[in-house]
Amino acid sequence: MNPKSLFSALILVLILGLNSTFAQSNKFDKEVADISHHLDSIGWSKGSVVFTGSSSVRMWKSLQNQFPEVPIINTGFGGSTAEDLEAQLFPLVLRLEPSKVFIYEGDNDINGGKTAAEIMTTLDEIVTRIQKQLPNATVNLISAKPSPSRWELKTSYLVLNDLMRQYCTAHKNVNFVNVWDIMLDKTGVPRSDIFIGDNLHMNEKGYALWKEIFTPFLTED
Repeated sequence: MNPKSLFSALILVLILGLNSTFAQSNKFDKEVADISHHLDSIGWSKGSVVFTGSSSVRMWKSLQNQFPEVPIINTGFGGSTAEDLEAQLFPLVLRLEPSKVFIYEGDNDINGGKTAAEIMTTLDEIVTRIQKQLPNATVNLISAKPSPSRWELKTSYLVLNDLMRQYCTAHKNVNFVNVWDIMLDKTGVPRSDIFIGDNLHMNEKGYALWKEIFTPFLTED
């Protein structure tokens, strides 16, 4: 290959690489923009409680009705990972200036091949950014949930949940919300009656169980 052709090939590789990186970094930009536009159109107040993270939060449609006395903003975006949330942290959390933040990430991360340690590194960066900008806010890390469709990854999820628990114990104003145990039946496997047909996402019966777990975190000052 002559020098001119080689140079052209290198430029092409660089352009393709930049386009790939740009596309990846903007994966959720439209969805997040839609969420932000919707929130601004209906109005929101500083000091509310923000729930964010992947589809288990996004699909919690009864959340506000279950806690009518608590102003809640749901900025969940389906299919997201901890890295995706970190990239979208300002529009989905920081600009809203909440008093409490509930984060559900890690489920898709494990399924996508991330290690628990890698996930915790990203979650630490998220918590650090929130506490730096919102020093009076309480951050609540929600454990990964057990689901029939991902039960083969049980060990990895348990490791992640244990690391989350340890992290929350060691950090001020950071709580661990354990949704894992209540979603298991007496034999120690995920309850079959709390999921929709994909055996991954929950039905209203599943979210009723979550309400039991979240009540103390939402009613305490």
